[in-house]
Parts: sequence; C-alpha cells; structure tokens
Amino acid sequence: MTTAHHAPGETRPGGRTARTRQAVLAAVFEELDEGGFAGLTMEKVAQRSGIHVATLYRRWRCIEGLVCELLTELSSDVPLPDTGSLPRDLRALARSVAAFFAEARMRALIEAVVSAAARDPQAAAVLRSFFGERLTLAGQMVRRAVDRGELPADTDPEEVMSALGAPFYYRILIARRPVDRRLAESAATAVWAAARAGAYGTKGGCDVADEPFRDGDDDAPDGRAPGDADAPDGTAPGKGVPPNDTSPGGG
Repeated sequence: MTTAHHAPGETRPGGRTARTRQAVLAAVFEELDEGGFAGLTMEKVAQRSGIHVATLYRRWRCIEGLVCELLTELSSDVPLPDTGSLPRDLRALARSVAAFFAEARMRALIEAVVSAAARDPQAAAVLRSFFGERLTLAGQMVRRAVDRGELPADTDPEEVMSALGAPFYYRILIARRPVDRRLAESAATAVWAAARAGAYGTKGGCDVADEPFRDGDDDAPDGRAPGDADAPDGTAPGKGVPPNDTSPGGG
C-alpha cells in the first residue's frame, strides 16, 4: 500500500541518504532472513550494510525503528486500488496481499516480528504502529465507498480492513498454510457482504464496543441460553418428552 509517509532514515528521495537507507534496509532483511528478530542487532546491520553503527543509532534510534521502516518499505509494494467500486477494490487488494505473502521471506518477516511482539513491549509497539498506519491508509477505500453510497454511513473503515486482513494472518500465523488466490477471493467476498449488511457500523453498538466480553453475553433477551426456546407445543425444551420413551423407536 503506498503512502506519503517519510520514515526516520529518509530525508530526500535521491542521493547519499537514499543509498544509505536502501543499504541498511537490505541488510536488515538479510539479517532477519538468516537469524530472525531475536538475533538482529545494530552492530550486525552496520557490518552487513557498511554503514557506521553511530549513523544507524542517529537515524533510527533502535532495532525496532529499523524493522518498522522495513515493514513500511515492503508494504509499499502492495498498491491501494481505486477502481470506483468497493467490491473490485477489495478483490484487487486481497489479491495483492496474497501475492505479497506468497513469498516465503515475507511470511518469515511477519512471523518473526509477531513472535518478537509477544515477548518484547518495544516490538509490540512497532507492530501496533505499523498496522495502525496500514489500516488508516487502506481505510481510504472504505471512505470512498461510503461517499458513493455503497455502504452505510456509519461504517468503520478500519474494522472493514481488519476483517479483510484477518484471514491472511490466521492462515500464516495459526494454520501455517500457504496463502493462495482462493483465500483472497473468499476474504474479499465475505467482507463485502458483511460491510453491506452493516456488520462494521459504529452506531447502535457503540455503547458496548469497548466493553470486554463476559460469560452470558450471548444469552437470549429473557435470560435463557441460546437454543432454550420453547418447544412447538409450548413446553420447555426436553419437558415435552414422555419419561418412559427413552429408547430409539419407543418401547
């Protein structure tokens, strides 16, 4: 997804600064590929890139800053479509994401960062910042769709885009299976149908949006658990069965 955001190591599009940035990011990617996030250090990046370690600290401050910029750089290869139709936009974006994660190195990168985020607060902050920016940027598609009247006015753009991305990260991080075009098509189709139905609206459900889930939240309005509706003859579930008719076929 393209963005006009300028990362910490980039001050102008060409010249020595740009060459330094590219050399450093290439070194970060190679180090991650070889040793994972746990083995990544400023010193290793400096040695591989040929850039003095003091320069790295001055421009990026920490390893997490480098990884965040690498993620931003790589994700810029995923274009943000604008076809004039949200269903087509969702399908195009989902296909681009699938193609992005079809490469093993890209899957390894996100796996390494997510694994690090589970253990390290700084890595977790980097991951939240990265996905926050991506969701805001991709949400432009949804905002355009709302303006065109394709979706309810209260549709939350970031919720829509989160739902589109979720199947990919489940496939990569949990199921640990390849990402393919079929996944892209099903994700786009499902999100479009749900968005049109108002599943990602902010009105109506706004009073409970930030409340934690509790046992019993799925109870029926009268306090009974789901499925405890009365039997067709008016008796409670199970109470209309004759007590002696316990064997298949009666007795």
